[in-house]
Amino acid sequence: MRGRPCTCCFTGHRPEKLPWGSDESDPRCTALKKKLSDAVEAAYEEGMRHFICGMARGCDLYFAEAVIELRGRKGDASLEAAIPCPTQADSWPEEDRQRWRALLALCDQETLVQEHYTRGCMLRRNRYMVDHSALVIAVYDGTPGGTRRTLEYALRQQVPFVDIPPVEE
Repeated sequence: MRGRPCTCCFTGHRPEKLPWGSDESDPRCTALKKKLSDAVEAAYEEGMRHFICGMARGCDLYFAEAVIELRGRKGDASLEAAIPCPTQADSWPEEDRQRWRALLALCDQETLVQEHYTRGCMLRRNRYMVDHSALVIAVYDGTPGGTRRTLEYALRQQVPFVDIPPVEE
């Protein structure tokens, strides 16, 4: 089996692709966070103990928070931040940078994928996550972009994934 047999990674959309944007008080966002938390719990029940997050704004941070909550209850779950480059959060709004730093401080492990930003660093980060995982959890709406490319790569690498639509149809 490729990757680590007890490792699960995450891919998903940034706020710009979500119907509620950055408004996490929106009931659709609350519902998505619950589905994501349930998917993390299900992965844990299937034997996943190490979770890798790409630490992007939006769904990645929801995933990190779900894993941290699970770790608080179960104790033996770990969270790895796969950081594409040191400047990942530099251009984000201050509130998002603070959240990112707080979550990063709660991670059990940090992996810096490369030392400087390049156009390909996010792709490299996504491939690192898939290559080191036995399962991918995705929040995906079917549109082109990084999440689709990550899932296509997971399919080519024969890494199964759980697809969570951002909103119920």
